[in-house]
Amino acid sequence: MIKLKKITLMGIAIGLLMNSCSSPQEKKNTKADTAILVKVVFPTSDGTDVLTISGQIESAQSANISTRIMGYISNMNVNVGDHVNKGQLLATISNQDLLAKRAQTDAMITEAEAEFKSAQKDYERFNTLYKEQSATAKELDNTTLQFSSAKSRLEAARQMRNEVNASLGYARLTAPFAGIVTQKLMDAGSMASPGMPILTIEENGTYQVTASVPENTISMVSQGSEATVTIAALNRIIKGKVSQISQSSQFTGGQYQIKVQIPDNEKKGLFSGMYATITIPLKKTAEGGILNDRIMVPLSAIEHKNQLTGLYTIGNHNKALLRWVRLGKTEGDNVEVLSGLAKNEQVILSADGRLFNGAIVKIK
Repeated sequence: MIKLKKITLMGIAIGLLMNSCSSPQEKKNTKADTAILVKVVFPTSDGTDVLTISGQIESAQSANISTRIMGYISNMNVNVGDHVNKGQLLATISNQDLLAKRAQTDAMITEAEAEFKSAQKDYERFNTLYKEQSATAKELDNTTLQFSSAKSRLEAARQMRNEVNASLGYARLTAPFAGIVTQKLMDAGSMASPGMPILTIEENGTYQVTASVPENTISMVSQGSEATVTIAALNRIIKGKVSQISQSSQFTGGQYQIKVQIPDNEKKGLFSGMYATITIPLKKTAEGGILNDRIMVPLSAIEHKNQLTGLYTIGNHNKALLRWVRLGKTEGDNVEVLSGLAKNEQVILSADGRLFNGAIVKIK
């Protein structure tokens, strides 16, 4: 009887143990058998490739303001950030020496005018006497020569005054166009030298992006091509067009400069000097061969776990399969998949429940 009781107790214990072990598995299987509704997409591919380069926003028109004379800056009327109008006075250069020289030329002109009037009267008088045969030809020639010399000295004095007036004009620095002061390299009291920049003015509200393209790609970029400008600092994406392509890389180390025009309605909030990323679609000609198709998937389908990136596809028996992938360039709402995914695989875009590897799924 004691042995029978022991056997009975052992059987009950084994039964309880089997129930406790099998119950979670059965629950798990029951949960797994419930299909999760999912929305899927196929990867997109094309015969194009893109060029991604870094650029910088700059004003479409800028000017370095300098002077052609040497002197101390007597007045500086603007500061960095000031808006200026065309023709507005920006700074003045000390011009006391030029004013003295203009006074000298004025005196020279007065003297030359007096000599000219006297020589003119002598010329007219001797010309009349010569016609009346009261003066010799030599006397008329001498008078004519004196009159021509006086006339030349008067003209020289007047041209000298024009030169001084032109130099005085360089002592007043004015804005060549309406814009904003972006740099002030000197202050009042500094010595200004010919050709040395004093101020920098950029036209306000006219922006473009300048970037450099490698020589092995420049042939696939054409003027008028669409370009996507991404400004990370502002979290903005702007659609533009390639407006200029440099035809020489002599002074840029094998890089060809291009300019991307920004539409007027997208220029608000931009500042010159901001960095941008430019993406330009490239297409090879038949002579250049066909580019490999790229695999593009929506960014919303990407899963991030620790340092890994992956996505869910539909495997055999309608089970979700987590695929670890390596990503490439991002273009708008899509990202390029470099490895880990085939072109004909269905990618799960969204699900009504929590996805996990091996979950039973059903396409909506």
